[in-house]
Amino acid sequence: MKKEKYDVRGMTCSACSTRVEKTVEKLEGISNVSVNLLTNTMQVEYDENKISGIDITDAVRKAGYKAFLYGGTEGLKGEPKEVTKARDVAADEINEMKKRLIWSFVFLIPLMFISMGHMFVQIGHENGITLGFSQFLLLIPIIFLNRKYFLVGFKNLWLRSPNMDSLIALGATAATAYGIFAIFRIGYGLGTGNMEIVDKYMMDIYFESAAMILTLITLGKYLETKSKGKTGEAIEKLLNLAPKTVTIEKDGEEITISTDELKVGDILLIRPGESIGADGEIIKGSTSIDESSITGESMPVEKQIGDKVISATINKSGFIKVTAEKVGGDSTINQIIKLVDEASGSKAPIAKMADKIAGIFVPVVIVISIISAIVWLAFGATFEFALSTMISVLVISCPCALGLATPVAIMVGTGKGAENGILIKSGEALEIAHSIDTVVLDKTGTITEGKPIVTDIQTYGIEEEGLLAIAKSLETASEHPLAEAIVDYADKRGIASEEIKDFQAIFGRGIKGSINDTIYFAGNKYLMEDEEIYFENLEPYLNQLADMGKTPLIFAKEKEIIGIIAVADMEKETSREAIEKFKALNIDVVMLTGDNKRTAEAIRKKLGIPKVIAEVMPADKEKHVAVLQGQGHKVAMIGDGVNDGPALAKADVGIAIGAGTDVAIESADAVLMRNDLLDAVTTVRLSKAVIRNIKENLFWAFFYNSLGIPLAAGLLFPSFGLRLSPMFGAAAMSLSSVCVVLNALRLKRFKTDRLIEKLEEKREMKYELNIQGMMCQHCKKHVEEALNKIQGVSAQVILEEGKAVVTCEKEIPMEEFKAVIEEAGYKII
Repeated sequence: MKKEKYDVRGMTCSACSTRVEKTVEKLEGISNVSVNLLTNTMQVEYDENKISGIDITDAVRKAGYKAFLYGGTEGLKGEPKEVTKARDVAADEINEMKKRLIWSFVFLIPLMFISMGHMFVQIGHENGITLGFSQFLLLIPIIFLNRKYFLVGFKNLWLRSPNMDSLIALGATAATAYGIFAIFRIGYGLGTGNMEIVDKYMMDIYFESAAMILTLITLGKYLETKSKGKTGEAIEKLLNLAPKTVTIEKDGEEITISTDELKVGDILLIRPGESIGADGEIIKGSTSIDESSITGESMPVEKQIGDKVISATINKSGFIKVTAEKVGGDSTINQIIKLVDEASGSKAPIAKMADKIAGIFVPVVIVISIISAIVWLAFGATFEFALSTMISVLVISCPCALGLATPVAIMVGTGKGAENGILIKSGEALEIAHSIDTVVLDKTGTITEGKPIVTDIQTYGIEEEGLLAIAKSLETASEHPLAEAIVDYADKRGIASEEIKDFQAIFGRGIKGSINDTIYFAGNKYLMEDEEIYFENLEPYLNQLADMGKTPLIFAKEKEIIGIIAVADMEKETSREAIEKFKALNIDVVMLTGDNKRTAEAIRKKLGIPKVIAEVMPADKEKHVAVLQGQGHKVAMIGDGVNDGPALAKADVGIAIGAGTDVAIESADAVLMRNDLLDAVTTVRLSKAVIRNIKENLFWAFFYNSLGIPLAAGLLFPSFGLRLSPMFGAAAMSLSSVCVVLNALRLKRFKTDRLIEKLEEKREMKYELNIQGMMCQHCKKHVEEALNKIQGVSAQVILEEGKAVVTCEKEIPMEEFKAVIEEAGYKII
């Protein structure tokens, strides 16, 4: 299957987009098609063995519209090839509409003055022809300026697919035709001396109604198009992030080239303040990089040789050289733009209802307008009254508001997500997320950092440095993540390793090897049992570590235990808060982990997770998601996108967290650029806000038409004397679409959970206290208890760094902290 995007010209309302969609759907080999009225684009998935892009564009042309490959060079048969750019097309459309609008008002103002001249001066019967013909002459340029409504409207009427333009064209034509008829009747009255006929038709020429309808519709479309332009600001900002030119090093010289000419392997020279033109790796220099444009993270990230950099991020301080690895369309920024663009151009399931209604709406309105005129004539109304009623029904009934209700909210919502590092791949995913009632969380890399660290060291008959030297020697040869944690910790302590011989990794148990002709073991209790090493007296301590969510590794020399090193994958700072927020949204939280039940239960209690499923193999995660779905739950799976692929694809909404530069994870419906669960909460909240906005738009669109059509048809006229004139009908129709777009723009005020958290942090005081004298976990616990006794204080001690991070509800003097710490037996430096 091939997936392509097309720019579609000529659509003016949702009846148009529905016709284009139905036309393409009928073609053989079409798998999926989605037409977006807001962006004037069409996404098509088709079997290229059965149909080609040329066949698709031909079908659209036969339906009365034009289609060009979006951003490509494929045009229609027999026509010049064209590259379309949505931004340029929109800008040209606004400028052209602005000129039409200005000149329409230039001719409308004197026309209105002449048509209402009898209200200010007495006009004699002898001037009747002059009055009417003057209005007709002023109407002609307005019709010419807005001829698009007639060309498109009558063409679609002929093709039996009437749209909004058809309604406008019919209404304006009826008013113009009646005006011409009125001029002839005035001439007849003057010729026969029948002044009653002259009086009657001088007051109801209707040229001003036709002119006002066309001008007000154009005004409404202009305001609507301007407002629609604001919905795409997120994509516009993304497009402007990447630099247009880059400096590369070639044959020892600096050369400035276009970003489009950049190739993989080129050496980029990036100075402070410059934007990075491609994804790559630093080969010289060190700096700090502002990655807020991609991840939304406000704090610069320190980078040095060997670190990766991302396109469209800003080099803040040092001069660096970078080898380009992903350029052009493969770069992160272009992948993000592609995802956001596709999502904003896709349809949510809720839009199908509006599309179905729009498809039959215009023909029904035409029938209603004719029936209303016939009924009024049957009840004795004048022809002028019946005609005015028919025109009012035609011009007030516009399916634009219905057609815009969904796409404008989708575009603003996906754009808002992209601004904050949340990439939602489709309108369907954005809609489904609001109905999620169960969230399944992978543990490693999602709830936790995904990088284990050493937390506890207990020695038996050996110095701590000696145990670490043996541990580093053994674990250096191992590829296990826990081994890496121990080696990193030993390196930070400056511990040297010794040569190891006869190394052996024992699956599911641990490792063993010989150092200086002495055999050492490192592993779990099952390894100790296999080697008949006595450890029963240590079981209470081992269980205590497991209950704290830590993994204890037992080290033995021959048949004797020499120490225990506990390693833990620490939870992220925001994990607990995110879980609490999910629960506040009435969403059940389930954690899936491969850890043993004791460790999993410890993490569950620590983070307040309602349910945990332990000892789950990666391949079985999908089954657990399916079980929850089978119970009637709407499930979101949140994982790191590596071994969670099947589960992410199986879930109703798959969210890949912490994807970094890998923004094209196929199995996920949403990709979170930051390694933060709070963004997953924001995704759900954003979905709820967008769907609420869409429902508001649809309600007001339906309400407007439900109220406007009966009012225009004159149903309230017999009882209350209320009815809409064609001019007010045209104004009301135009404003309805503008109101829908403006309502959707309110989504731009949506605040993410991270922003809310920052606003809350501003109301708190934070201190970092450097504490001298802490040696072990007992010391850590003692200091935390001492600090937490201070009213309004929440303290966390980081033993490895010898400091305490204190959060307070109010400012506390440093002397108070010193007194508490010294009383506990330690000292603040």
